[in-house]
Amino acid sequence: MKGWTEDEFKNKNLMAPCGLYCGTCGVYIATRDGKKKFQETLGRLYGTEPGETACRGCMQAEPAGLLYSYCKSCTMRECVKAKGYYSCHQCAEWPCGMVTNFILATGRRVMQRAIPLWRARVKEAGDEKGSVEWARGECERYHCSCCGEPLFRGAQKCRACGRSVAEELDGSL
Repeated sequence: MKGWTEDEFKNKNLMAPCGLYCGTCGVYIATRDGKKKFQETLGRLYGTEPGETACRGCMQAEPAGLLYSYCKSCTMRECVKAKGYYSCHQCAEWPCGMVTNFILATGRRVMQRAIPLWRARVKEAGDEKGSVEWARGECERYHCSCCGEPLFRGAQKCRACGRSVAEELDGSL
């Protein structure tokens, strides 16, 4: 699939516990692809310095090699680890207040869509294969419906053809 590799689908470092799959995160994509200008743009958007606007996935083993500053202090990431899980899809308490009160509406919408899909994939195919299929599905979702180019979570328009994509993906920021 254009934009991602099979290794990325299988990489548990990218399987953010909240359902905000790291493989479709602009910060991860900018880091992976070495796109400094994109990192600068995201840094301005999120209020971080370009050098801090880098990540290799939020579920890296400790100590994490390259973890975005917001991910370092994520309460959902810490909750999952404390419970011995790797994702909220495994928790009987989902959706908890951390999800329903998530500060960013776009992120909350993605979580509320993604975790039920992750659960369904795991139920159908087992944890390992189901999680990989869920990750693949998240990446399939993030392509422009007009030109087919890969997008990132939160994209407002396609960088390739300029088409507005926000409403068909995750809504406006």
